[in-house]
Amino acid sequence: MAETPKYKRILLKIGGEALLGDREHGISPEACLNVANEIKAVFDLRVQIGLVIGAGNLWRGEPASKNGIDRATADYMGMLATVMNGLAMQDALEQVGIPTRVQTAIEMRAIAEPFIRRRALRHMEKGRLVILSAGVGSPYFTTDSGAALRALELNCEVLLKATKVDGVYDKDPLKFPDAHRFSTMKFVDAIKDPNINVMDTAALSLCMDNHIPIYVFNLAVPGNLKRAVMGEDIGTMVNDLA
Repeated sequence: MAETPKYKRILLKIGGEALLGDREHGISPEACLNVANEIKAVFDLRVQIGLVIGAGNLWRGEPASKNGIDRATADYMGMLATVMNGLAMQDALEQVGIPTRVQTAIEMRAIAEPFIRRRALRHMEKGRLVILSAGVGSPYFTTDSGAALRALELNCEVLLKATKVDGVYDKDPLKFPDAHRFSTMKFVDAIKDPNINVMDTAALSLCMDNHIPIYVFNLAVPGNLKRAVMGEDIGTMVNDLA
């Protein structure tokens, strides 16, 4: 019997740290292939996928700006780092048999297409995974905000936020063994509680206002991405209905 995924079109947001592997900095080809194989398990279910990758493995704009680099310049540098990650993941995804297109919010036609909403939708309908790089093309916006925006533009049913922990907790589970994981959470609670770290306020507000649920899960556990797409309870659902 064929497996039936809960979602037919998703926006997957992964942090740049997922591409580190055993390194402290940079891109691990092995880690990229591991992520690609996780994505392939979902792609093979005929799920349409948009992918946004952060740049934390290469560059972080806000800390750099605090150390003397102009904030806008630092953010543009971070956008370029997301393109590097996007190209690395394109190579890994195509190695496992997934046709891809990289689109960027800042034009660099020699290596990627410019982001054009209708073209991205057409790629997804044709069975291609679309990697959406360079954020929203403007400084002062995080890749989380970029992921929320692209999820809306591409009519995705859910924004899957891949992290290093299995959901949203009332405090840091890596520091506090008694931390409590939420199965569900309302957007307004995620925004108001300073101890809750799902996404930045702009991203949460965008999803809340447009009724796009966010599912937070641990990508490091093999098979978890597929479980999330199948609707299994392995993380935290942030929506209007919690």
